[in-house]
Amino acid sequence: MRAKIAMVIAQNGFRDEEYWMPKEIFETHGIQVVTISSQANSAASKFGRMAQVDMLLADVRVSDFDALLFVGGPGTSEYFNLPQAHKAASEFVEQGKLLTAICIAPVILARAGLLKGRKATVFPSGKDELEKAGAIYTGHPVEVAGRLITASGPEAAEAFGRAIVEALAGKD
Repeated sequence: MRAKIAMVIAQNGFRDEEYWMPKEIFETHGIQVVTISSQANSAASKFGRMAQVDMLLADVRVSDFDALLFVGGPGTSEYFNLPQAHKAASEFVEQGKLLTAICIAPVILARAGLLKGRKATVFPSGKDELEKAGAIYTGHPVEVAGRLITASGPEAAEAFGRAIVEALAGKD
């Protein structure tokens, strides 16, 4: 599969399983992964593992990617109200590209106004945020709603990665 995915991680405190498990699944299927963050060089996971940052969020061009994935974890709140994150997510939707988020990261999509009337899931602490934004909260581990895929947390990371691969395979 010749697809390219932008994985957005927090500079500090992204969730390990939600980054490395889907990344491994993507790479196994030949999907090119570009790691995006708010600062250059590297980012630290919740458990202290370092990830190499390939590109800044400010430099993402939607036309270069097939999908955008926001990884969760405690540091993800840096993107909740960040205009660059909302703009990128909105542009992926406008261009009919795959938009995905796991754990608490669907709150970014909710605050960007992208979940109104759409089925979505999130880590339980984000349920009220999604409902306030007009999302139809399902509570499922993974929710696929057209070109939008959300997942509830680390335990759903593998199924989330596989759902994204399946959605990207269907795009051709």
